[in-house]
Amino acid sequence: AGVSIPDPTTVYIDLDVELGHDTVLLPNTHVTGESRVGTGCVIGPDTTVSGSAIGAGCRIVNSVVDGAVVEDDVDIGPFSHIRPGTHLESEVHIGSSVEVKNSRLGRGARSGHFSYIGDAQVGANVNIGAGTVTCNYDGVRKHPTIIGEGAFIGSGSMLVAPVTIGARAQTGAGAVVTRDVPP
Repeated sequence: AGVSIPDPTTVYIDLDVELGHDTVLLPNTHVTGESRVGTGCVIGPDTTVSGSAIGAGCRIVNSVVDGAVVEDDVDIGPFSHIRPGTHLESEVHIGSSVEVKNSRLGRGARSGHFSYIGDAQVGANVNIGAGTVTCNYDGVRKHPTIIGEGAFIGSGSMLVAPVTIGARAQTGAGAVVTRDVPP
């Protein structure tokens, strides 16, 4: 049905998977569970998509996407882990070595590399600098982080939840944010 698999001996596609026209599955790629992959995607190499909905025009490289919703024109990887409960809106960029868990990233949000985003609501067009961590677990409970639209999170920021970063607010590189930042 118009799906390209250059090396079918290394690709695994589960029975309940739906693949869109003009999608390419590169070597060592597994698509499992009730996953749906939209049209014009490139998945792999070395990628696992499990129980997830992937929109059209996405590119996922050397990464794991598990139990997530990924809208259109999202790029992920390499070496990233998109965990259950995550929703990436259109045009989100997740670069290398980023982990996202139980979070929603708004349209055009970016996390270039080496970050952990857990239990967060991230607005549209937010930039999350390298090494940023949403410190969501206090040893007993998990807490939310909210980042408003257009915010700029400096590299190495530690956002100690529960915390809200207002729209278009900025944190400096290496900031440890323990209280809300106004818009």
